[in-house]
Amino acid sequence: MNVLIIEDEKPSARRLQRMLDTLGVQAEMMLHSVEEAIAWFSENKHPDLIFLDIQLSDGLSFEIFDVIDVKSSIIFTTAFDEYALKAFKLNSIDYLLKPIDEEELEAAVKKYKTLKPAQQNVQLNFEDIKKLLVNPVEREYKKRFTTKIGQHIKMISVDEIECFYSENKGTYAHTVDGRDYLLDTTLENLEEELSPKIFFRISRKFYVNINAIQDIISYTNSRLQLKLNSYKEQEVIVARERVKDFKLWLE
Repeated sequence: MNVLIIEDEKPSARRLQRMLDTLGVQAEMMLHSVEEAIAWFSENKHPDLIFLDIQLSDGLSFEIFDVIDVKSSIIFTTAFDEYALKAFKLNSIDYLLKPIDEEELEAAVKKYKTLKPAQQNVQLNFEDIKKLLVNPVEREYKKRFTTKIGQHIKMISVDEIECFYSENKGTYAHTVDGRDYLLDTTLENLEEELSPKIFFRISRKFYVNINAIQDIISYTNSRLQLKLNSYKEQEVIVARERVKDFKLWLE
């Protein structure tokens, strides 16, 4: 199987290459930009499978396919919201949400080997997803959460929440008035419930509200430290693998 990685962050590309190697999949070629990919496809035989990052340094990777009629199957690597991801699923093209999980990568490779989608289906997805990125599907997100306090149930508006965080196997909401409430949910479940325009998961431990960010400070190991309006209990750090997506989210 001939495999190509198109990813603008070279450390991420090398990490994916190593992960594939453990699965017995050799990805000997890596490209890092739209321009580089167009030039390469113009002069080389197209691979069987491409691991394709949507957001490259010089534009969206879909621009490659406006110029080149690519004859390959695609597994996307992306940090885009779930409205776009649903389009991949509907047409049997897989995706990996960054940071890439080893088990999800293995499942995606197995899915490719089983399905090997035809090029016409791939092209249909490009057009569908480009439309979704320009005109995203409107959907409803949670407007409030509930928590039990003694014999009472308190409702907490999402607008009042500065951040969500995990601690001692519990998930908490920290509100603008400095209070912390234990919720009956997990950070993973919140991915389906929070608006990606307002909330961003900066690490395995934190979701933050964009309106609660008071300051952003450079931190060790290429990370960022956030100062929130009222949350002071512990450092709020953007994980290194999330920094690029976090900066895009801020724009």
